[in-house]
Amino acid sequence: MATFTAIKSKKQTVGVLGGVLKYVQQEEKTCVGGLRFVTGHNCVPQSAYIEMITTKQRFKKIDGRQFYHFVQSFAETDKLTPQEANAIGLELAQREFPDFEVVVATHLNTNHLHNHLVVNSVSCETGRKLHQSADDLLRHRQANDEICAAHGLSVLEQPEKRSKKKRMKPGEYQAGLREDSWKMDLIYAINEALEYADSRESFIANMEQEGYEVIWTDTRKHITFVCPNGRKCRDSSLHDETFLKENLEALFIYRQAVGFRPGSVEPDEGWMGELAADWLRVGNYLEQSFNLPELPAPPTWTDSKQRRREALKKLAMGQKLTSDTPSQGMSM
Repeated sequence: MATFTAIKSKKQTVGVLGGVLKYVQQEEKTCVGGLRFVTGHNCVPQSAYIEMITTKQRFKKIDGRQFYHFVQSFAETDKLTPQEANAIGLELAQREFPDFEVVVATHLNTNHLHNHLVVNSVSCETGRKLHQSADDLLRHRQANDEICAAHGLSVLEQPEKRSKKKRMKPGEYQAGLREDSWKMDLIYAINEALEYADSRESFIANMEQEGYEVIWTDTRKHITFVCPNGRKCRDSSLHDETFLKENLEALFIYRQAVGFRPGSVEPDEGWMGELAADWLRVGNYLEQSFNLPELPAPPTWTDSKQRRREALKKLAMGQKLTSDTPSQGMSM
């Protein structure tokens, strides 16, 4: 199905606008075979930031909301090419925001193609300030359905409701093996966000850019992730100890200790593997720099694919995962 989601951006400054435009146009996300799938409506992508700021200054509307950010996602079964996906995103931008500057960036680095639409908050033609309500989002989704249907694509379904059943259904087990599920999409998004994060704040910001809300507070034992489709998932339900709150906190401390470089690819042993191997170095750093509680015990690691399959089999049979159950990379 093709979905259209509004991304919440709590901070609305010209600096954040520039950061979002830079994020959605990253070469590693939008380029393949020497081609770059980023287009602009009423603007040139490379100079979109300057153009949007100039529009605000021209109409003397530089305060308040600076931009709107949307994500248009397509099902892998739609078999779209990057060119087709970008063209559909541009068509939606032209229809729903005819007199506003919009950057449409197609991301190619996930299991399914998706477009990021960054919309200026001030019209470049009339100077009108753009305001969005729940009814406006519904109208955008209806327009998205109509455009996708015209292109022969599956259309938006209603947000899924949480199931009360704990046991995995046979279809869910197969979806896990195929890596075709909302939870696998969440795990993929977390792993990608971790490539560019050295702190809790940067991790949360990266997740929000992809449409996920992260509820992470000091008073709660678990992190809760809210997916674009409305599903909620605790860190403890992701079947990978890496994503537990205490382990992510330890990971970010480690990265700050060793000078982590954003864009690092996940190692074969997982994000926590290098940390586990270098635990003594982290301990020395903490002793010298902070007054913090002890880190959790280093996890043991085995082949990730084998762990994932074994965990899937246990869940499919209704068995409970225990601390010694291999489970990294598992999804429902």
